[in-house]
Amino acid sequence: MRTRTLTLSLAAALVLTVGCRQNMHNQNKVEPLEASDFYADGQAARPIPANTVSRSSMGDKVAPYTGLTVVPAPLRSGPPPVTLALLKRGQERYNVFCSPCHSRVGDGKGMIVQRGYKQPTSYHDPRLVSAPTDYFVQVMTQGFGVMPSYAPQVPLEDRWAIAYYIRALQYSQNAHLADLPADARAQVESALARPAATEPAPGVPSVPPEHGKETPPVQSEPREN
Repeated sequence: MRTRTLTLSLAAALVLTVGCRQNMHNQNKVEPLEASDFYADGQAARPIPANTVSRSSMGDKVAPYTGLTVVPAPLRSGPPPVTLALLKRGQERYNVFCSPCHSRVGDGKGMIVQRGYKQPTSYHDPRLVSAPTDYFVQVMTQGFGVMPSYAPQVPLEDRWAIAYYIRALQYSQNAHLADLPADARAQVESALARPAATEPAPGVPSVPPEHGKETPPVQSEPREN
């Protein structure tokens, strides 16, 4: 009888123990806008301290052109003006952060891809050629697919510079000679008309040997020890 009573008591204790489990249901933290008796004002959410610095290096300049297509139109005053300096900056930043996957020419066959990483879509794909410029800024900001966000590494101004350099890469594969100004077109046509340079490298015979005859090796001058 005593054994049966002890067994029932243990079973009841186990049931009560299971019912009292906490795990991570109750954590020692406060939820947003939750009341708290720790602070005198009774609020868990605290006001921003004076002179707090924004996490973005651009500060108040983030709002005008964040590159996110979901941003309301009044907050988007437009991207930065396209200049040669901006494109050069975009090329430099692109080669650092983007070319390992997208390659220097933007075909998606970068060195990391050659080693097994998922290949991204070529920038010369018709879908990306027709995409708006801020689409590339948005992808760099938020990430897309296996590509993570590059916002922590690349400031917003550099993201715009990279996006415009991507446009330059796309144009390089679809440009027409007739689109150039007359003086620039004449220079290109003149360069295309000239034969390729055939000057031999040092130590290489300028005249190719006759078929079936070996070229004697180039003798180097003896050096004194």
